[in-house]
Amino acid sequence: MSVSPVSAATTSSPNKWIILGTIMFGTFMSTLDSSIVNIALPTIRRELHAGDSVEWIVLCYLLTTTSTLLIMGKLSDWVGRRQLYITGFCVFVLGSLLCGLAWNLWSLVGFRVLQGLGASMIYAIGPAIIGDAFSPKERGQALGLMGSVVAAGSSAGPVIGGLLLGKFGWSSIFFVNVPIGLIAIWRAWTILPESPKVVNQRFDLVGAGLFLIGVTTLLTGLDFGPEPQYGWNHSLVVGLLSVGAVLLMLFLFWEMRVSEPMLRLSLFRIRPYTSAILAAFFGFVASGGNLFVIPFFLQQLLGLNPGQAGLVLLAGPLTLSVVAPLGGYLSSRVSTRWLSSAGLLIAACGYFAFSFLDVSWDWKDVIWRSSMVSLGFGLFQSPNSSSALNAAPLEQRGIASSMIAFMRNLGFVVGIALAAAVWYSTRNRYALAHDVMPETTVAQLLGMHYAYLIMAGLVLTGALISFTRGKTPQPSSPVAVPEM
Repeated sequence: MSVSPVSAATTSSPNKWIILGTIMFGTFMSTLDSSIVNIALPTIRRELHAGDSVEWIVLCYLLTTTSTLLIMGKLSDWVGRRQLYITGFCVFVLGSLLCGLAWNLWSLVGFRVLQGLGASMIYAIGPAIIGDAFSPKERGQALGLMGSVVAAGSSAGPVIGGLLLGKFGWSSIFFVNVPIGLIAIWRAWTILPESPKVVNQRFDLVGAGLFLIGVTTLLTGLDFGPEPQYGWNHSLVVGLLSVGAVLLMLFLFWEMRVSEPMLRLSLFRIRPYTSAILAAFFGFVASGGNLFVIPFFLQQLLGLNPGQAGLVLLAGPLTLSVVAPLGGYLSSRVSTRWLSSAGLLIAACGYFAFSFLDVSWDWKDVIWRSSMVSLGFGLFQSPNSSSALNAAPLEQRGIASSMIAFMRNLGFVVGIALAAAVWYSTRNRYALAHDVMPETTVAQLLGMHYAYLIMAGLVLTGALISFTRGKTPQPSSPVAVPEM
């Protein structure tokens, strides 16, 4: 096996749109699966006699994908993005088949872990493959179209899930992935080109282990913290958060000293890249908080049934599916610094408008605010992701791509935990001070007000970070890859 240099992608692949279509197909499927399972939880809980443990069906999937994203990104730089992407789809389809055949709750949880490993490969590597296929000026437009597919998958999940549940039962939401996934594997096998590899480098097993266990432990603590049966002062929650934080600090300490680290910390010396992922993190924290609070407001305080609430919540994804391609189109014509920062400012205004929520609202009051938030986020997300990929060296594009996906998942988990903590603690303090129940409308509204004010502040912080990003450097020097 000889080695030849491959330059960073400064021009687009001749098959770029076919490659993009292949990645979009896979992204739609994996995004659909994430949103389709939630609507089936009540049915699964009843038929598998799962009780409150049903939450592990969602939690184990989230923990698996988030904790392995960086590992998959590093593996893609090591073994090639095409190979790992196709492997990811094979694992995802196998996991889906086994989930549909699950005989009890814990067998389903175990198979969801397998499914999550496949999804992690897909999420981590998809943007990097697009980054390889498109020139720096066109990446924003391509990622904008990807954003519309993510929004479409999120929107279609509850609708398709409801139809499948009504006709074929809960197993069908997993079985439907099998034929679609086989088509996606075939398309990826025939369309995706070979990608550059980093050669003569060992895999950092110690770093990967510290990161995997540290993130899983930390996220489990963040998930348990808002739960009534635990609480933030519970010894288990404190222990999980402490152990997770220590392991992640050890991970960083190890990465600074090992000769061939899983995550090269020099990547974070690239200011446009670091600004992009930090801004994305703050934006996704707010998104996670909003996704947690708004269903309770619609159903508990406004009295909408689940179907009506679901239709109102479609406003955000539908707006995002329209605006995301526009944000990508503008990214090649307007400075990312201005476009992404303006998008976050619009989103912050939407969250601030939500902080005035009241039981006198009707569905229109929620829809225009949700649309405003999604409008801003649609203008922000594609240019910001494109800026991050353009700033990353070619030989680290896989890990850079997976870091964006990691920040998204981490932001959602932190956002849910933060929103729950602010909401619950505020309403409880009000209830104690005024000798009323925490579930009273006034106490609930006050907690939600403060949660949305925090979200607005976080997004404003992200806008400030986005605005201070420097100029994106030119693509990196040639990288050695093997000739097979």
